[in-house]
Amino acid sequence: MKTLVRYSPLLILAVAWEAIVRLGLVSADLLPPLTRVLAAAWSLAASGELWKDALVSLWRGGAGLALSIVVGAVLGILMAWWRPLERAASPIVEMLYPMPKSALIPVTVLWLGFGDGSKILLILLGCMLPVTLGAYNGARSTDRGLVWSARSLGASRLRVLWDVVLPSALPELANGIRTALALSFVLMVSAELIVSRSGLGHLIGFLGEGGVYDAMFAVVLLVAFLGFFADRIYQAIVGRALRWQE
Repeated sequence: MKTLVRYSPLLILAVAWEAIVRLGLVSADLLPPLTRVLAAAWSLAASGELWKDALVSLWRGGAGLALSIVVGAVLGILMAWWRPLERAASPIVEMLYPMPKSALIPVTVLWLGFGDGSKILLILLGCMLPVTLGAYNGARSTDRGLVWSARSLGASRLRVLWDVVLPSALPELANGIRTALALSFVLMVSAELIVSRSGLGHLIGFLGEGGVYDAMFAVVLLVAFLGFFADRIYQAIVGRALRWQE
């Protein structure tokens, strides 16, 4: 019952979507009825075209996100742990963080061409920043008393980093990864929409240019639901992984 109440706004939105189109409040040419969109989604799924593009997009997004988590987490924790690196990297991170990440699309294409590599690099560069900041803020907030206690017991700097700093940084790092997860879908679709011949973003652009708006909205909804379910799964995993902190 709680789940139904929690997600009832989605049901209300679906009913409102169908109603405003059927009542003529919005032209069906601009916003196809939800029932037509769902029928188009079924046709795309039955043809196999949708799954093929979805797998390509998920591969690009997953690879870029995984790399951004590894690089961003290591960089953020080392920035908090080693002052010279913090002084060198902080201005760069602060300058790049507010920049629209889609502006990097021409750069990544210039470097790696129109294949998967440019999309993965774009997602890596865009998603790395929130992960880096999350890891940095989490590591910086480590209880200094725990660090001093571990050092006084003879623990090496590497041991303190692994046993004290990293566990303390996990909650903030998890928040940064969640932001990066959402951003990976945005960057994935943006890159595919502009410079790709495959993937969900390409399919959205192709269907839109052809005037097949019901199918286009079906792919947009698929991207939205993939992002939604990825976030729910991630929160469930993090909730279990960090249960010890309670």
